[in-house]
Amino acid sequence: MPHDPNLKRKRIEFDGETWHALHQLSLDSMRSLQELADEAFRDLLRKHHRPVTLKEALRQSARMQPANEQPKATVHRLRSKK
Repeated sequence: MPHDPNLKRKRIEFDGETWHALHQLSLDSMRSLQELADEAFRDLLRKHHRPVTLKEALRQSARMQPANEQPKATVHRLRSKK
């Protein structure tokens, strides 16, 4: 299999219990460790409000411009007469 220049590699170390649990999950779900890692890192990025895809990054950067913000609806409360 040829190496894709867009893919990055990084070694990650797991303790024995975590490795066993991940290995068992991969067997039970019939997914590779790579598929589990991809899902976990996507979830982690979303948790911290980081874009995962280019489309998400562009959408997020467009929202940072005040001209693109929709005005928030304000609720005016009437004073009650006592």
